[in-house]
Amino acid sequence: MTNNVRYSIVVPMYNEEAVIEETYRRLKKVMKEVNDTYELLFINDGSQDKCLDIIRDIAKWDKTVKLIDFSRNFGHQIAITAGMDYAVGDAVIIIDADLQDPPELILEMIGKWNEGYEVVYAKRVKRIGETWFKKISASLFYRVLRASADINIPLDTGDFRLMDRKVCLEMKRIPENNRFVRGLVSWVGFRQTAVEYVRDERTAGETKYPLKRMIKLSLDGILSFSYKPLKLAIYSGLTLSGTGFLYLLYVIYLALFTDATMQGWPSMISITLIFNGFILLMLGIVGEYVGRIYDETKGRPLYIVREFYSGQNNEKPANHPSSVYE
Repeated sequence: MTNNVRYSIVVPMYNEEAVIEETYRRLKKVMKEVNDTYELLFINDGSQDKCLDIIRDIAKWDKTVKLIDFSRNFGHQIAITAGMDYAVGDAVIIIDADLQDPPELILEMIGKWNEGYEVVYAKRVKRIGETWFKKISASLFYRVLRASADINIPLDTGDFRLMDRKVCLEMKRIPENNRFVRGLVSWVGFRQTAVEYVRDERTAGETKYPLKRMIKLSLDGILSFSYKPLKLAIYSGLTLSGTGFLYLLYVIYLALFTDATMQGWPSMISITLIFNGFILLMLGIVGEYVGRIYDETKGRPLYIVREFYSGQNNEKPANHPSSVYE
């Protein structure tokens, strides 16, 4: 075992004051059933509420709790990456702090890991408490990603998963800035399997993935694992050029062999707008790829840690309610 720690639970958090104590309580309850050594590694991704202070206070007396405090908000995928970098367990389990992913499923994941699987990911069979738009857009994203990606990324899966330490070591060798962790885990390979579950609604607080962040995550997933958007320019260009050439032959025919009057301004403007819009669209796609190349060439670190807290094994404060911490 590594540093006598069998399991590392990585919990990224951003403004989760309303739920973080309950998350801690349920994780402790689950890991008590595991009956083996573990660490709870919380990553504070630039939170502006009191969740940092809550976990810091717990870490003063609970030696299993560790806290990585970012210097600012670097994003959910980067927080997960930092957790994997700092984790020392033989198995690393990633779970969000909002309790939409049930900590109790960790027991089933550990069972699959003990069977010899090196990656055990949670697959959603149902989503409770989410809008129809979120459900449809998420389903569409996963299917578009699978159709366009050059690797097999499982459908309807998030970042809730267990990974063997050897998988995390390989993930550390991947320095990409625009990270899509679930795609990278699929890319590194190893023996992988799924456990199915029903995703609950948030226990408290607000979603940290509004539409803008969902779009960015979708772009990171598709552009990081597929060149097909670039190939779209070739195929669409050939199609539009062929259509334009046929239309040109039609115009020449009308001019030479008929007395029809050409009323070309509306059609010409329409075609021009279509072609220009397509050109700008493809320039935008190329720009996304170029922008990612630019990010990689900067060589900046993925994140900056302001401070690292580890358990001090002090006595539990008398003013802390035992229902929260036991």
